[in-house]
Amino acid sequence: MELAVGLVALVATVLVVSAFCDRLGLAAPLVLTVIGIAASFVPAIPDVPLHPDVVLLGLLPPLLYAAASRASLVDFKANIKPIGMLSVGLVLFTAAAVGVVTSWLLDIPFAAGLALGAIVGPPDAVAATAVGRRIGLPRKVTTLLEGESLFNDATSIVLLRTAIAAVAGTIGFWQVLGSFALSAVGGVVVGVIAAMLIRFALRRLTDPVLTTGITLISPWIAYLPAEHIHASGVVAVVVAGLIVGYKAPTDQTAVGRMSARINWSTVQFLLENAVFLLIGLQMRTIFEGADASPIGWPLILTTCAAVMITVILARMVFCAPAALIAVRVDETAERLNVGELTVLSWAGMRGVVTLAAAFILPLDFPDREVLLFAAMTVVAGSLLIQGSTLPALARALHVRGPNARSDALQQAVVMRSAINAGLERLDQIEASPKNSVPGPVIDGIRERAISRERSFWERLGPDAHDTPAAQVREVRLQMLDAERAEVLRLRDSGQGDHEVLEQVLSMLDVEEAMLTVSANRSERVAVAELLTPPWSSDECDHLRVSDSFGDPVPLSENCLECVAAGENPVALRLCLTCGHVGCCDSSEGKHATAHHELTNHPVIRSFQPGESWRWCYIDELLK
Repeated sequence: MELAVGLVALVATVLVVSAFCDRLGLAAPLVLTVIGIAASFVPAIPDVPLHPDVVLLGLLPPLLYAAASRASLVDFKANIKPIGMLSVGLVLFTAAAVGVVTSWLLDIPFAAGLALGAIVGPPDAVAATAVGRRIGLPRKVTTLLEGESLFNDATSIVLLRTAIAAVAGTIGFWQVLGSFALSAVGGVVVGVIAAMLIRFALRRLTDPVLTTGITLISPWIAYLPAEHIHASGVVAVVVAGLIVGYKAPTDQTAVGRMSARINWSTVQFLLENAVFLLIGLQMRTIFEGADASPIGWPLILTTCAAVMITVILARMVFCAPAALIAVRVDETAERLNVGELTVLSWAGMRGVVTLAAAFILPLDFPDREVLLFAAMTVVAGSLLIQGSTLPALARALHVRGPNARSDALQQAVVMRSAINAGLERLDQIEASPKNSVPGPVIDGIRERAISRERSFWERLGPDAHDTPAAQVREVRLQMLDAERAEVLRLRDSGQGDHEVLEQVLSMLDVEEAMLTVSANRSERVAVAELLTPPWSSDECDHLRVSDSFGDPVPLSENCLECVAAGENPVALRLCLTCGHVGCCDSSEGKHATAHHELTNHPVIRSFQPGESWRWCYIDELLK
């Protein structure tokens, strides 16, 4: 009964604090850590012992899998060198530095100090993603942080076990190398095999309940076999998550992917926030253990401060070399600027792995209680000091996250390419001798596809709420309210089978969810500055030629064809050949496209305030 009450209280605290932080714009992980620390010293609250197996076997695999399955395998492969330097080289460098400082201050063997260095060496995947998502870091910085934090845990745990064995005098140099090799290579092999098994099952099942259930046990399918052969379960889980997530669009049905995404979002939210609360709740127990140490508080506090400073400085020193500045984030060699590199150096929050690794130390380990307290100090200090100041640092250095309007522009281009592929398939169906679909039906399908594309372009305008797509969305939402009310009336009056009515309500819910998400995204786009995406094409001769000349003088400030016809343009486009101003394809007249078809002038520029993107009609490329 006490366990059940404790779990309910834990989850309820996470939900209440997260909701509170969301309303006030605070970072929930930081607030939960502070609340946990304060609550641990309240006499009425019982101790919450956290066994390392609970974290390493129960919490870490699903958290790593959730992060890995959402990460980009393409981005990871493009950044494998800097990620490797951070996840292996930085951990080893930090551990060595902490080992030297700790062994000197506490007068203990270097191997014992190295154990503490291995514990506090790896920044945490949960902390990095939680804080990074909250403050909105550039995607190239987030890619490095996520990649680093997904793989550095394996380095830390192997190094820790090696240091413990070295203190006991039971390991040699070749055993160390063999342990690292088995950990890395074995983890990758087990992860690949686990991913193959998971994908085999997902491809052959269509029931979303079954496929979601398989994804929920996937972390342990990879973790447990790897640990059984003394390979890295962490690496196995991350590799499996990356592969399964990358292949999900072809391995799972759309309903299965949606179901898994929703369930995993809930699991990840509860676990990652509960972890920070649990970290704070360990403080009293660890404090009491340190208090019983014969070393004394002056030296303990000095050691904790020295370790904290060493951890921060080691990351800054390691991230300084030019090898980390030139980071490939996509097909182009895009460098991290000074501000982004500074943010990368400061974003070294520690979390769940550090706490779990600390409890791995044997009971007879030299000055174990002091090392535990130092590790806990680094976890709490990094979360509170670095985590709380990271948003201000990013703002001061003008390091901004993804731009909503640039993302919307990219979505519009991608959707145009996708819909063009769909229209080509529709043309093939229409031209097929076996086609039995009537012409009016084909035309209706084609018009709906084109309307979907236009709705993405319409979101770019400053008055996105007055566009045709927004008006259709608002009217349709009102219709859905009326339709749902009628279905509920039939249900309440006893007309129709319950299962049939639930199916109808589910279909209405799906449509409303799509419309609501679209509306929310349009609101975010409307308040952001529009910047041309960094991936915009420079392979178009027409766009390159337009770069060589200044914009022509606009022939008008409005679409004259719309004015003559008494129509209202949705958005304006400027022809970069002659200066003609015409309305966009979402407008009734589509006069910009009509002008291109009449004159074959290739390139237009957005004539909307604050927008400078250009589009080539001929090559269908953006810049």
